[in-house]
Amino acid sequence: MNDHMSNELGWMLDEVLKVPEARHAILLSADGMLRAHSQGISRDEADRQAAALSGLQSISRSTVEFCAQESSPWQQTLVEFSDGYVFLVAAGAGAYLAVSATQDVDMEAVTYRMQKLVDRLGKELTSPPRQDVAGAAANAGGRA
Repeated sequence: MNDHMSNELGWMLDEVLKVPEARHAILLSADGMLRAHSQGISRDEADRQAAALSGLQSISRSTVEFCAQESSPWQQTLVEFSDGYVFLVAAGAGAYLAVSATQDVDMEAVTYRMQKLVDRLGKELTSPPRQDVAGAAANAGGRA
């Protein structure tokens, strides 16, 4: 993903960070590719974290039978450190949203804002890329 697209969605990620004590936000694809990041984290660090978070999601998903039926979909992983948290949630088909925060964050406020952002991102991510709109319209017209 180029920096322009990353910055285009990056401002949306900054919205989650309005919760006091929230630090960084990253949007990543299932294969660990960075899709967008908040302002306070460098591109290189966001790339590195996206790869790690993809692995974390995969490991989390593989433990489903420890909790529920195999068909139970993964929804969230929460990692707690002595100095804070990492929240990782599903953000649409093949995408995940991660937010880091200090230990003093209001966890409920973060998860609420993350869910609101996922709803907004869903609309953005399911929109066809701008360059494909004309081609899709032509194809749809040909089938009509």
